[in-house]
Amino acid sequence: MKIYHVLCWRVKVPTWIDGVENDEYVGVGARFGPTLESKEKHANHTRVVIADPPDCCSKPKNKLTSEIILVHRGKCSFTTKANIADEAGASAILIINYRTELFKMVCEENETDVDIGIPAVMLPQDAGLNIERHIKNNSMVSIQLYSPLRPFVDVAEVFLWLMAVGTILCASYWSAWTAREAAIEQEKLLKDASDDYVAESVGSRGYVEISTTAAVLFVVLASCFLVMLYKFMSFWFVEVLVVLFCIGGIEGLQTCLVPLLSCFRWFQHPAQTFVKIPFFGAVPYLTLAVTPFCVVFAVVWAVKRHASYAWIGQDILGIALIITVLQIVRIPNLKVGTVLLSCAFLYDILWVFVSKWWFHESVMIVVARGDKSGEDGIPMLLKLPRLFDPWGGYSIIGFGDIILPGLLVAFSLRYDWLAKKNLRTGYFVWAMTAYGLGLLVTYVALNLMDGHGQPALLYIVPFTLGTFLSLGKKRGDLKILWTRGEPERPCPHHSQEDN
Repeated sequence: MKIYHVLCWRVKVPTWIDGVENDEYVGVGARFGPTLESKEKHANHTRVVIADPPDCCSKPKNKLTSEIILVHRGKCSFTTKANIADEAGASAILIINYRTELFKMVCEENETDVDIGIPAVMLPQDAGLNIERHIKNNSMVSIQLYSPLRPFVDVAEVFLWLMAVGTILCASYWSAWTAREAAIEQEKLLKDASDDYVAESVGSRGYVEISTTAAVLFVVLASCFLVMLYKFMSFWFVEVLVVLFCIGGIEGLQTCLVPLLSCFRWFQHPAQTFVKIPFFGAVPYLTLAVTPFCVVFAVVWAVKRHASYAWIGQDILGIALIITVLQIVRIPNLKVGTVLLSCAFLYDILWVFVSKWWFHESVMIVVARGDKSGEDGIPMLLKLPRLFDPWGGYSIIGFGDIILPGLLVAFSLRYDWLAKKNLRTGYFVWAMTAYGLGLLVTYVALNLMDGHGQPALLYIVPFTLGTFLSLGKKRGDLKILWTRGEPERPCPHHSQEDN
């Protein structure tokens, strides 16, 4: 027997016990029957009665006069229960699920009798049994049923967009500035240093370049790690991720704070004086002073991460970690960037959409939400509370949706600076704009799909990579961008006088 999901929406169910306001539950309603009120002030207080028989698959024995009937799920379809309750005189039907999770209302594909005059709402098992317990204890239970409308765009999405774009912008300029300073230093060494010293200096780079093989391997390992998270997701597993996130956040915060503070005159001296520490070697005094603050900040966030304001600390640590990764990790040319983003594009589609066929749910979304872990989600996310959404919650974006396209954007600015291109003739403005538009389209798709999780790279990769490739081909730079990734320089070991 084939079934299909009918459109459904969340319903707020505040309760009153003997006239005293009690708990508020969240249910899910089906779009057969009339539409519920969207505002609380327009929703009626209605008494709840228990169906007899409890499954409501046959005509109830109790007489109903516009009460809300409470029934158990099972033995017959949702529409059958709703039709019977409607004919018996109920004003609405509450269906208790046999699980604690919310469940989308479904009906049989060949169902024809869906012209129902009362709303149907499903409650989680614990909520429904709690209401049933109060009624069996001879308490009068009344409820309201209303479904507040979500805003099409919440201010959280705007600020999250600004955070993602701003993070890539800062990281790109830092990466390009570092690359230009290294190029200037190398040119100085070419003039007055020996060949051996130059080779040693060039070899001691402070960053890691990704190869084509490493790009493919990264996505494969990421897939394996995601499946492992999905299969073994639990409280202790999330605790391990929190510890790893704190370690990365401490390193990222320290890496960002030290150069930032060094820009001020008061901190220049401690930034340039060193102290020897066992196992770490020479460490600047400024780094030594900043590290305890970073450790305390991360530990306080880890302890208080369930507080309503904890998202602030998570975002600070996350942004610092992302900027540090984009500073340390680089793609050497457009070929590696194309392979990396193409694999990431397929990775996002696979684990958000295709994984539903194998696991009957989206692996990526389940892991991001932290289902079965007792936590609010994994920490490798930037998130902001939805301030004007009556349902609350958070708008989130994964680190990968910033870091992976950010590597390409940072590469574009490094190329522009080393090739001495301005904003008009360069690639950075185009790459940055393409990323912003791709992320914007992601949020539009998210809202059009009624909040169902979307793979951001599905939209971001075609925008960023497509713009870069088409523009490079049009300008005739594609061969240089694809192979070398930087403008041609003079040979470092030979000059005209040597010949």
